[in-house]
Amino acid sequence: MKSILIKSLFVSGCLLLLMQATSNAQDTSKRKTIDITSTFKPVLREAVKINFHAAPPLTDTSRPKLSYSIPSQYLFLNYQPVELKPVALQVDSTLSWENSNYIKAGFGNVHQPYIQTGFSFGDGKNTFFNIYADEFASKGNLTYQKNNFTRVAVTGTVKTQNNLEWSGKLGFRSDGYFLYGYQPDTLKYSKDQVKQTFQTFGGRLALRNLIPTEFGLTYNPNIDVSVFSDNHSTKATEANTVINLPLEKSIGDDFAFDIGLTGNLTNYRLNGNSKENNIFYVSPSLVYKTSSINFHAGVTPSWDQKTFHLLPEFTGEITPSELHFTIQLGWVGHYDKGSYQRFESINPWLAQPSDSLLNTRVQEGYIGIKGSLNNHVTYAVKAGLSQYWNMPLFVNDNDDGKTFLISYESNMKALFLHGEIGYTVGENFNAVAGLTVNRYGQLHDNAEAWGLLPVELTTTLRWQVLKDLWLKGDLWAFNGAKYLGNNGGAYNGQSGVDANAGVEFRITKQLNLWLQMNNLFNSKYERWHQYQVYGFNILGGIVFSFWQK
Repeated sequence: MKSILIKSLFVSGCLLLLMQATSNAQDTSKRKTIDITSTFKPVLREAVKINFHAAPPLTDTSRPKLSYSIPSQYLFLNYQPVELKPVALQVDSTLSWENSNYIKAGFGNVHQPYIQTGFSFGDGKNTFFNIYADEFASKGNLTYQKNNFTRVAVTGTVKTQNNLEWSGKLGFRSDGYFLYGYQPDTLKYSKDQVKQTFQTFGGRLALRNLIPTEFGLTYNPNIDVSVFSDNHSTKATEANTVINLPLEKSIGDDFAFDIGLTGNLTNYRLNGNSKENNIFYVSPSLVYKTSSINFHAGVTPSWDQKTFHLLPEFTGEITPSELHFTIQLGWVGHYDKGSYQRFESINPWLAQPSDSLLNTRVQEGYIGIKGSLNNHVTYAVKAGLSQYWNMPLFVNDNDDGKTFLISYESNMKALFLHGEIGYTVGENFNAVAGLTVNRYGQLHDNAEAWGLLPVELTTTLRWQVLKDLWLKGDLWAFNGAKYLGNNGGAYNGQSGVDANAGVEFRITKQLNLWLQMNNLFNSKYERWHQYQVYGFNILGGIVFSFWQK
């Protein structure tokens, strides 16, 4: 029994060993896994949300302080009248240009009568034509104290498709004066003996390119021609021709080279004799211009009646950064033409020249400053030293003093000071005052600077009070010029103050009324020795304007 149990255990052990070996012989590449089954599901806790509630901003009752830096514009208005040329206006293509025409007529206690007209034609884009005419006669209380004036001028401008602009002018002028300044006033002259008339026929032709060429060239050749004559028994005539050929070459954005050729020709004829007075000069210069510096440097070789002179041409303007003024420096030279026509425009009681006419060569050095105090006030001050060669001075003749003779000063110097101040409010108000002081000295041929004013003050005011109401005023004051007496002595001329005021207002769309009062203080001063001016005089009339499309 016992043996049977042992055999059974032995057989069972063998079977177990056989099963273990069989299990070790199976594929072992399969990964062993463990599967766990559970009913638990993890869940995240709901997040707590933060609620935002916007509060309205607090009201700021304080006024902010805003600072603006507006650069002042340099505006310098010339207080002397200049010719108005509507061709300079670039017409807006969106607006139609209407040709303006007017007739101005008046009458007064001195001016009898006064007429001025202006007419314009053209399309306002490529063609501009204008006709001007003036006519007045005046008469004072003194014997032969009267004069008359006539002017007619036709101007035109034509723009071509090649960006060229042709401009021209034809004109006629007649000035009539009576030599009433004789002394003693008991002398008797006929009307024909004291009447003096000057007539001028003139023309101008110019060409300029509106856009620089592909090589940066800008040109403007022009020619002026005039024929001047008087009514003396021995008639004098003078032909003046000025030919100018300027050319500018741009070099980059800041530099430019200028060169000009000029011929100023005068032919004076008297008693069958012809006298030439010609000037030729070449003016090369280099220009440097930036926002703060404007410098012009050059020299001008010139030939005055075949005599050579080299004139300086150095000017500069420096504007320091963040400052509202400009410093001016200069050393320049130029010529004032010696012609019968020019001398008559200075002194209308000039005697007929019998000697050769001389050109005045001027050379001056100066330093100045110009700028603005605020948006309305501008100023300019300049001081320097001038030197004149062949300066014409005017002295009364030795007979009765009613005509003036030319006495040339070969060399003269002058210290000068010029200042201007202006106040402008848009286009409605403009007031400008200018003061010029000259101190002449170091004369070689004359004792004094005969006929030249040492101090001169000029003030103008223009005010558009309302849309259809305009006021204007002028003031001219001066210290009298030195004059040469019959005994050869030097005397101080009379000083003078001349104030004028005017008003113009519209009564209809095409009709204006105007009133002008001159010499308000009734000052009987003498600008030229022995020639007393008109006293207080008043003049008024109408302006009729009309348009044609």
